Amino acid sequence: MGDTMKNLKILISIVLSFSFLFASSVSDKRKEVLQDSKDSLSMLYKLYPSSKKFVSSSYGYATFSNIGVNLVLFSAELGRGVAHNNKTGKNTYMKMVSGGVGFGLGVKDFRAIFVFETKEAFDFFVEHGWEANAQADAVAKSDNKGGSLEGAITVHPGIKLYKLTKNGLALQATIQGTKYWRDDELNY
Repeated sequence: MGDTMKNLKILISIVLSFSFLFASSVSDKRKEVLQDSKDSLSMLYKLYPSSKKFVSSSYGYATFSNIGVNLVLFSAELGRGVAHNNKTGKNTYMKMVSGGVGFGLGVKDFRAIFVFETKEAFDFFVEHGWEANAQADAVAKSDNKGGSLEGAITVHPGIKLYKLTKNGLALQATIQGTKYWRDDELNY
């Protein structure tokens, strides 16, 4: 198990090293996260037109842009995003990381969009983060070609999740731990 954790840490380090390579200032990073959020919502509304009303009438939402890497027995995902409170207009910048073991091969660029139906669900996510485990999916997508298994699922009472694949080719069935938390660097 020691080699497994060591290899997983190396994999996560490689993914981290490419993250935000060109965004140097806090202001640049915030702009990039907000643009990714806007792009993710546009993608969601195009695929699921009824989601626009659901998102706008919710207490808040969080969007994450993620890169996932699966190398045979190890997988890692890394991303940044923003939680937006529809009632106050406040943005909270966040990070996510995921690592796991199991069968997988490929790389994917995907979007995660959480929709919070209640203040309690939103506040808990922003203040305490969120953890999830286990994952299985198949993705084959390049630009607008291909498809994936996508749609909204209830991940917790009052929280729906849309997971949209932008580009990638991956097949995985892993035991995966995922953690979302506040980004101290961008939330000064």
